[in-house]
Amino acid sequence: MQLLFFSLKAEGFSNFKSFFIGQISGIVEPIFGVLGALLVIIAKSILPYALSFAAGAMIYVVVEELIPESQNSKNTDIATIGTLFGFLIMMIFDVSFSSKKNILNYNNVSSLLKRGN
Repeated sequence: MQLLFFSLKAEGFSNFKSFFIGQISGIVEPIFGVLGALLVIIAKSILPYALSFAAGAMIYVVVEELIPESQNSKNTDIATIGTLFGFLIMMIFDVSFSSKKNILNYNNVSSLLKRGN
């Protein structure tokens, strides 16, 4: 808002008009801040589906465009090995950085051990 005020002032607007336009330009910030917060709350429930759709679109592009194009040149073996190596690295990262909550949770293990006694 201050930057707009000084820019308008430098262009010859009066103090009042520069201040007023600066304030009007800033009024949208809290309005769209609240709207953005509401959209985040709504989007939290559909986020897995949206990310699944995006992943499917990426896989479609790879299968439809990139793989056939990589097999048209004379370096088809390098393209295939690179694809397999990339998939291997992706799976290593997925397993390494995934949450261990679903696999092994300390509370679940301790409650199972207590029930066994």
